[in-house]
Amino acid sequence: MQRSDLRKLAVAAAALVGLSACLAGCGDNRTPPPTRAAYEAGAPEALPCVPNLDGKIEASELTPQIGIPATYLVSPSGKERTVDVAGAPNAQGQLAWSLGVDFADDLALTVRASTVEGKWYAASFPQPGAFVAPFDAGGRVEGVYLHSPERLSLLGLASVAPDVPEGKTLLVYGTPVELYRFPLAPGAEWSSVGEVRDATLRGLPYAGRDTYEVKVDGAGQLALPDFVLTQALRVRVKVTVAPAAGQTTTQRQTQFLFECLGEVARATSKLDEPQENFTTALELRRLGLGP
Repeated sequence: MQRSDLRKLAVAAAALVGLSACLAGCGDNRTPPPTRAAYEAGAPEALPCVPNLDGKIEASELTPQIGIPATYLVSPSGKERTVDVAGAPNAQGQLAWSLGVDFADDLALTVRASTVEGKWYAASFPQPGAFVAPFDAGGRVEGVYLHSPERLSLLGLASVAPDVPEGKTLLVYGTPVELYRFPLAPGAEWSSVGEVRDATLRGLPYAGRDTYEVKVDGAGQLALPDFVLTQALRVRVKVTVAPAAGQTTTQRQTQFLFECLGEVARATSKLDEPQENFTTALELRRLGLGP
């Protein structure tokens, strides 16, 4: 056998040894892979509120969620909308309202509640649990509210800052205004009066009396641009503002509330609107998807 043949035989033998070592490592003497447990989904996080569709809204179904945003589609400032707040029976005989028209010029408004702590007017509202939410779509004025098992009350109003261009506003009601009495259900009706003294309205001294007349007078299906709610409550609010000096004015709001979602739609009338079922709204806002 020649030297070259011996060299080839040695290389082949070495390769065979390497292959045998590999096969031995991959055979019965190998380290077994770890046992993997089957995936198990964790328990879903409980929702803070689940609608039970019992025809009424309890205090626990209208609890403010601090810091949680809600997006509304809002008509532009100065743009009137034609609305039907009266409603009509649907094919199933249920009262229904159609507010589902998708207006191309609607704007997105994000609303979130916050605590009163840190606000420039916080000292004027010392009630434990008081919270703040925008009072107007422009975000210039904030309402200060208090939620309890019996009612949702409006404590007063304040401008977002003491040095806003239109002038500071700070109105504190001597007696809180009852906006909602729980439970909310068709047939409920009440009136609440809030008086303000030694107040400031747009930088000017102010005193006056605001009367809120509220009634829940309907339940039914509400169609919005992005979804349909099967059991919404209609709440009508008439506000009469009587300043100590100046003309008394009235304005109506038709609100639609739904369990756990709160206010899902609102139509605001012109000033001194005589008709409860008004058809022209100065502002229309509806819960929906933003841009």
